[in-house]
Amino acid sequence: MEEQTLLRLQGAVENIVYRNDENGYTVLEISDGEDYITAVGSMPQVSAGDSVTLIGTFTNHRSYGRQFSVRSCEVERPSQAADILRYLSSGAVRGIGPSTAKKLVDEFRDQTLDVMENEPERVARIRGITIKKALEFSEQLKANAGIRALMLYLGEYGISNNSAVKIFNVYGAGSVDQIKQNPYILCEPDFTVSFESADMIAKKESFEPDNELRLRAGLVYVLKHNHGNGHTCLPGDLLVGATARFLNVSTEALEECLGRMVFDRSLIAESIDSRTFVFTPKMYDIELNSASRIKLMLSFPADKISRLDDAIEACESELGIEYAELQKKAIITALTNGITVLTGGPGTGKTTTLNAIISILNNRGHKVLLAAPTGRAAQRMSEVTGFEAKTLHRLLEVSWDKRDNPVFGKNERNQLKCDALIVDEVSMVDSAIFDSLTRALPLGCRLILVGDSDQLPSVGAGNVLGDLTASGAVPVIRLNEIFRQAQESLIITNAHRIVKGESPLLKETDRDFFFITRYDKSEVTKVITDLCVKRLPDFYGYSVFENIQVLCPSKKGELGTAELNHRLQSRLNPKSDDKAEVTIGSHVFRVGDKVMQIKNNYDIRWEKENGEQGDGIFNGDIGIIKSIDRKSRSLLIAFYDKTARLSFEAAADLDFAYAVTVHKSQGNEFDAVIIPMFPGPPQLYYRNLLYTAVTRAKKTLILVGDPRTVDMMVKNDRRTKRYSALKEFLTRK
Repeated sequence: MEEQTLLRLQGAVENIVYRNDENGYTVLEISDGEDYITAVGSMPQVSAGDSVTLIGTFTNHRSYGRQFSVRSCEVERPSQAADILRYLSSGAVRGIGPSTAKKLVDEFRDQTLDVMENEPERVARIRGITIKKALEFSEQLKANAGIRALMLYLGEYGISNNSAVKIFNVYGAGSVDQIKQNPYILCEPDFTVSFESADMIAKKESFEPDNELRLRAGLVYVLKHNHGNGHTCLPGDLLVGATARFLNVSTEALEECLGRMVFDRSLIAESIDSRTFVFTPKMYDIELNSASRIKLMLSFPADKISRLDDAIEACESELGIEYAELQKKAIITALTNGITVLTGGPGTGKTTTLNAIISILNNRGHKVLLAAPTGRAAQRMSEVTGFEAKTLHRLLEVSWDKRDNPVFGKNERNQLKCDALIVDEVSMVDSAIFDSLTRALPLGCRLILVGDSDQLPSVGAGNVLGDLTASGAVPVIRLNEIFRQAQESLIITNAHRIVKGESPLLKETDRDFFFITRYDKSEVTKVITDLCVKRLPDFYGYSVFENIQVLCPSKKGELGTAELNHRLQSRLNPKSDDKAEVTIGSHVFRVGDKVMQIKNNYDIRWEKENGEQGDGIFNGDIGIIKSIDRKSRSLLIAFYDKTARLSFEAAADLDFAYAVTVHKSQGNEFDAVIIPMFPGPPQLYYRNLLYTAVTRAKKTLILVGDPRTVDMMVKNDRRTKRYSALKEFLTRK
């Protein structure tokens, strides 16, 4: 059991057992004069021979025994010749081994490190050391000193060593001075430092509340924070008001500051519908470029395909079907225009229409590429079309820069080689990935975008599908006829009733849609647990690990994902002596747990059964923990179509996935879906969300709870307002 009191441990580093150079995570042995102690934590630039002061707590590790878990680390550079020799011999400075270390210490004794750092020309006089090498040694020592100083400085404000490493990689040896001059540089998303922490430093450095740097940073922070809420821009008055409340300053001061930022292009302002909207330059460029590329593609459309009526008849004859008039219109529109949006709910024939489009294009010798936003959506697209579909990231050949920002190999200078691109689940596509996609499309390429405009919008910023369909700039075909076979599914029937604002049929129990009435939260929980553990597995042969998914409107509360995951784990994968487990943050993960990645991590390496390898596990990916390796401090996880090994540090971005929010389920379909229905806040319980949840179920859907909640959600036609500008930019002359 971890002790709660923070302890101070001082001693000399005897040995570096393990180090992750990317995030500084280190396992080392320290001597306190009497014994060797194993210490673990983020300790970059610590080397054998260093004298350190560690702040942390003792823990008892199941496999490795008693360890010191480090919260902060202060390092004193060795000052005695013997300690310096040991320090340099350990490889602390690249290019110096035991032999060179002995030469240096024999020459400069206790002054060795000072001479190496500040007088490299003297070091270059030693036989075998060039001036170039001496300068490299000097730079390394300065860097080591710089990051230690930075960690010490930031540690006073509770900022982690991991963040310090990221900051140092950008600002280098002068990081502390840069931060003192402007603490708000820490608010870059890559650094994972809160605005409040930066504000704390600014206050310590005597910044006034209305300091220009603070006002500027506050405006940018509020804008970027709202990217996370789906907005690509904000009305100027809302931005100023929200920032004034956040910073506790006057709106007048912020209005003046905003004017200066717009003047120097730190922020961009545009008049839309007689109202001023404000963008970050990056988001402005993303939406403006997307619109420009779409307009360009419309000006240089793909070649029209002749004799389409004959081609459609040939498809009908080959497949033994007859297309509805609206389906024929969709096929003709897609094959006579450069860009087409095809939208419609479940059972309206989108897949059949899509297959006809692909068949005709292939028969005419056109190269067709298929893509979707997520791995599961791409896999499903492959299954229903019979052709390979890739994720958008894979299609665009993603890689990542040093700050973990995506960089696409396919772009305006190296475009996709295809005659047509079909993208499914476009409602999930945000503005940034759509911009990257349009850059990679050659002129004359046909673009067909398929999605359901009644589903929830993308998790990322933007309203791509909504803006495209509302703009009138591109042809849009809405399939709205439910075909006879689909009418036999109560899931599909009720989904369309929900969209129309009609209450779903809850009393029919002989098909694929079921409602179990319960008016007590604990009873709802009990029914959901029993369905997952026994009733659905016994009756249908379903498994919660492969077929069943619980979807919740909210994370919080007795019927939120957090509590239901806890209860489901205890029933489905209880603690056992023969199952390894590990505590990471507030979660106790064990072998066999169903988990979900909740943040994009572009560094994780994955492998498929066919030997294909790549990088990147994404927000919403679901998998099963196959093993936990304490020696390498990692978990092996089998995701939907690949396996990946995550370090314990990376596993901090995992959550349980027995129950997930409806938002996190986008792009996925499940054989059986269970949804708790109990009264909640209107901002979380609305028609659009209920419809999205219902349409995640392929074979069986079960609602459990209060039927009045269903009626309330159907009547609440609240659509989350998204501020975006793609529609505006598309319609401008």
